[in-house]
Amino acid sequence: MTRAIPLRILRALCASIALLCVSACPVGPDYRRPALEIPTQFKEGADWERARSNARGAIASQWWSSYNDAQLSAYIEQSLDANPSIAAAEAAYRGAKAIVAADNAALYPSLDANVSATRGRRSSGLSSSAIGGNLTNVGTSAATSTSTSSAAGVRNQFSALLNASWEVDVWGQIRRQIESGRENARATDAQLAGQRLSIAASVAANYFALRQADIDIRLLEQQVDIDRRLLDMVRANFLHGTASGDAVLVAQDTLETAIFNLQDSRIQREQYEHAIAVLVGSPPAHFSIAPLPDYDFSMPPVPLALPSTLLQRRPDVVAAEHLAASANARIGLARAAFFPTLDISADTGFFNNTFAHLFSLPNRIWSVGPALSDTLFDAGARSAQVAEAEANYDEDVANYRQAVLTAFQNVEDSLSSCNHLRDKIAALGNIYQRNRQLYGSTEAQLSAGTASTQTLLTQQLLLLQAQQNLKDAQGQLLQSSVLLVKNLGGGWREEDSPQNASAAPDATREERAEQQAQERNTRRNIRPPEAGN
Repeated sequence: MTRAIPLRILRALCASIALLCVSACPVGPDYRRPALEIPTQFKEGADWERARSNARGAIASQWWSSYNDAQLSAYIEQSLDANPSIAAAEAAYRGAKAIVAADNAALYPSLDANVSATRGRRSSGLSSSAIGGNLTNVGTSAATSTSTSSAAGVRNQFSALLNASWEVDVWGQIRRQIESGRENARATDAQLAGQRLSIAASVAANYFALRQADIDIRLLEQQVDIDRRLLDMVRANFLHGTASGDAVLVAQDTLETAIFNLQDSRIQREQYEHAIAVLVGSPPAHFSIAPLPDYDFSMPPVPLALPSTLLQRRPDVVAAEHLAASANARIGLARAAFFPTLDISADTGFFNNTFAHLFSLPNRIWSVGPALSDTLFDAGARSAQVAEAEANYDEDVANYRQAVLTAFQNVEDSLSSCNHLRDKIAALGNIYQRNRQLYGSTEAQLSAGTASTQTLLTQQLLLLQAQQNLKDAQGQLLQSSVLLVKNLGGGWREEDSPQNASAAPDATREERAEQQAQERNTRRNIRPPEAGN
């Protein structure tokens, strides 16, 4: 049996290791957000800043409810529950959390149990230490103390052992691994939020495009009916010699063009319906949406945040930053490989040649002690790993900066689209109103006998086309507002995620409260004026 370690030495050893663990800092650089050039306001947001109807508003997490369409809300909520892409992203998030839990477990000791029984014959020249060392993977010196006989014969050997081992995280290698995994889990959480936002926005955009197709189909059907009547009139005039053959050809082309546009709109509607079916997790053959040709495009208020808030509210930007932070932690992980590792192990158990007397005090064996190991030569492998980690960090930082620039571009593009569509809607609204007046005037002339039915039908056709142009622009504005909501982050905030609720915060409660207060004081929540019908 091994000689017991003096108690005072053991206590001093444990105290020294505990002090070293507490005082040691993880090697490697601590993460700092990369320097960015952030504008104070959006270039294309000037028109939005004139309204300021809700100075303290913000995009709601269920932003789709602001469109006041129960059917749209039902489709979006169904897609969030059943869409396979969201399910895959959620599974990836759960896997990332499991990796963090496994990394955290490495901070604590592990305990193993080993129970064995063997019966065998040995030669007279083989000592019991060889057999004992093979049976017990730990504490071989203790196992050899049970017998020194070299006599040949058949023997039984029984053992019941417990092994405790602990790798002391002196240089922060495990802590850097946990930090990297935690940041990666946060990035995965943001990617999940981004997937949910993307699916919800896709459902809304396809839904409004489908409703726009409903309106187009109704108006085009009316135009086809009018073009047929006009063609019949031109043919009758041709038979009476009051119209040329060219006029008949032009009327035929006009009718065929209207039929072409009608079929094109029907194709688009069917494809939008198929897209929505897949987004909500349903086969297109089992999914249909009833037409609403009188759908009213109502533009809801969309609060406009400051550019700096995109760094916390756009899932793709947040994910890119956490990936950079994860890569930064892996630099420390690679640098920690240059330092020795400290392992503490303790073994205890029983070893004897009879099971009946196995669990008795004379058969007890134990051992405890630290082990320090280091790599003396690796031909530059560790240096190469550090260089790889630093290169990966530089790549992720570049990707993060690109994600921020892309986010600014996306918002500016959406604001530009909304601004010009509003002006377009105003012009088309004026055109539509004038055509209504002209149609009313032509009706009065027809009643007075100063205008023909053909003239009235032609004016009605122009009115339908003006109405279609106006409705198309209103539908495009609504789809642009959905894209703007998506580009602004869709009401998602990183602090709302379950990962950050359970993980250790990077800032104190006072710092977070101060940051939130600054955001509330500087946030701009502006909406464009509502589009006319």
